[in-house]
Amino acid sequence: MADDGGDRLRRLLGGPDTQWLVERVRTRIAQGRPLDGTVTLSAATAQQRRALESLLGRVPSAGRSLSVRLSELDALLRESGLCSDGLACAVLALAGPVPDLRAEAEVGQRIWRRAHAPLRDLASARPELGAWAAEIERSGLVKRLSRSDAAVARELTTSAGKVFALLPADGVALPVLAARALGDAHALDDGRTLTALVLSAVRALAGQPATSTASAEGRRQAWAAVGVALDELSSRVLTLGLAAELPGEPVVLTLRRVRRHPPAFSGGRVFVCENPAVVAAAADELGVRCPPLVCVEGQLSAAARALLTHLAAHDADLAYHGDFDWGGVRIAAGVLALPRATPWRYDAESYSAAVGRGLGSRLATGIPLDIPWDPALRSAIERHAVRVEEEHLIPELLADLAAMFDTGPADAFDAYAPSP
Repeated sequence: MADDGGDRLRRLLGGPDTQWLVERVRTRIAQGRPLDGTVTLSAATAQQRRALESLLGRVPSAGRSLSVRLSELDALLRESGLCSDGLACAVLALAGPVPDLRAEAEVGQRIWRRAHAPLRDLASARPELGAWAAEIERSGLVKRLSRSDAAVARELTTSAGKVFALLPADGVALPVLAARALGDAHALDDGRTLTALVLSAVRALAGQPATSTASAEGRRQAWAAVGVALDELSSRVLTLGLAAELPGEPVVLTLRRVRRHPPAFSGGRVFVCENPAVVAAAADELGVRCPPLVCVEGQLSAAARALLTHLAAHDADLAYHGDFDWGGVRIAAGVLALPRATPWRYDAESYSAAVGRGLGSRLATGIPLDIPWDPALRSAIERHAVRVEEEHLIPELLADLAAMFDTGPADAFDAYAPSP
């Protein structure tokens, strides 16, 4: 572009009254968009209208808005000699180099994909976290928690992966988990950004809404769902037939007691239920004749997980029953993932028989889940859409407990005896 052409170009297109037009074109170049179509400025000033009229050779207009066809402007610049290389070259001469926003965006996307890579690796190892990991990346939660610092984000996701490598735990205290996973006993304290990320995954595993961990009690329950205790006394498990001090009576064991004085057990069947009503009925009807019975009372507490793991390690065969609904299925999946655990009247045949007898109520909530121990059960629940609570089936469960006592080996039901 010749010097006189450059002066004319700056005079006609490089002034303050045409700056809006230059910036619109510059933005299109940065975004990799073609320089075609029309750009419009609403509420233009008189000076802006005169400047454009001088540039394009237009007659004065009375309207408030200005519109420019970019192809017309490009042709004008080439034909008039103002810039023989066209509009894009003119804007570069007037405004300087233009960033390649599309390339920068692609680089940014690669950086953030690397930052999320530990979560994708975690989801590959733990498929049940796949939907959570995808949603975390889509929602930008890690970006917000790290304040858009990709290096901090990568540290967060790597640390979350280290924590989940140790979960579910066996009643471990939260500071101990943090120290084992990250070398810092306070790394998972309330208020930490890492804690927020890890708890979001815990909620996904437990099927809990985001609001469930807003309170201290909600966070305690969430940690308990993956076998982590905030302390040894608040986590408890309801039992029958495992404590000698009150034969035939329900006894609540704390995590501290389970850890320090676990039940002396010599093998056999241990029944596990979801609801305390089953334990109360068994105590009333069977008393000391009831085989060992453990109630998880919803999601596995740290104490329940520690007790059932201890019993399984001492040759207990765990038999589980719970509510026939999607929440109950989720709880059952957690229990049946434990060693030596199998369903107890918790299958499609038992569910369909209960529905056939008219038991239960309409099932209107919950997210359907795959049921690996009996895929037909999912189909049956979806087909009938009936929720059958465990309390409806107490007579059948008590009959099983009574029959087990009558036929099982006596040494399978040794009463609780504190370890020395």
